[in-house]
Amino acid sequence: MVFGKLLGALKKTRDVLTAGLARLFSGRKLDEAFLDELEEVLYNSDLGPVGTRVVDELKVAWKKKEVRETAEVPAFLEKKLIAMLQGSEAPLARAAQAPTIVMIIGVNGAGKTTSIAKLARHLQQQGKTVMLGAGDTFRAAAVEQLTLWAGRLGIPIVKQATGADPAAVAFDAVSAAVARKVDYLLLDTAGRLHTQKNLMTELEKIVRVVKKQLPDAPHETLLVLDATTGQNAIRQASEFSKSAPISGLILAKMDGTAKGGALFGIRDQLPIPVKFLGVGEGIDDLEPFSVPGFVKAILQFDKVPA
Repeated sequence: MVFGKLLGALKKTRDVLTAGLARLFSGRKLDEAFLDELEEVLYNSDLGPVGTRVVDELKVAWKKKEVRETAEVPAFLEKKLIAMLQGSEAPLARAAQAPTIVMIIGVNGAGKTTSIAKLARHLQQQGKTVMLGAGDTFRAAAVEQLTLWAGRLGIPIVKQATGADPAAVAFDAVSAAVARKVDYLLLDTAGRLHTQKNLMTELEKIVRVVKKQLPDAPHETLLVLDATTGQNAIRQASEFSKSAPISGLILAKMDGTAKGGALFGIRDQLPIPVKFLGVGEGIDDLEPFSVPGFVKAILQFDKVPA
């Protein structure tokens, strides 16, 4: 999907890019000064070193006269950015035998709880049965928030009191999912403990507990990143990947950022598939990631359709 929700969600990122590009294209010829300014525009969209690399490739193409005019630049950018994201797409895993265990990780404030609800809704729309496991027992109101979403969606939830052992919740949730033969168990985890080391140790413990019950689980470990944090999201992804076998990313709050270009940096440093994009605040605002759709949406020059 190029237009619609994805196009609307990426408006801020697109505006930074297209405003800068439009300024550059105003009566300009393709020369060294243009290329230097283009690099600055891409950097401000949070592409960082990836933007520099694209411009370096453009400089080579320009010197070889493969690209001669500024009007040819957008198509060149689109082609190169799509190529850089090749291999980023991957469907959500499905276990050979139900349930499929999906562990959701990420720091508090990244949009983890809302993303879980959106993913549950997405799976419901695919005709799948879903159960939630409220494993974020350390954050005040986390269990209550997830319980509220479970009620709205009409799906079961396994939970314990705030402060309970997250691994114990995970054990109970997996047991219940197996007993009820649900298609998917979405297992929430703590986003922050007293120290980062404690958080990562807790995640490792949860993974061990889940594997004792289902050796091939968790079938997915999805890291939720707040897209508005830009390059900081890359550091988060790197830290979490040390303690949990991250199989995919959910980039939340894409509609609230002009830093959508950070996705390129994340993929450049961590070859982890992007599974979904959070494109709004509504329960249905979760889009499966599409490379051509994403690139076209941030480079689209037309205004968002009304």
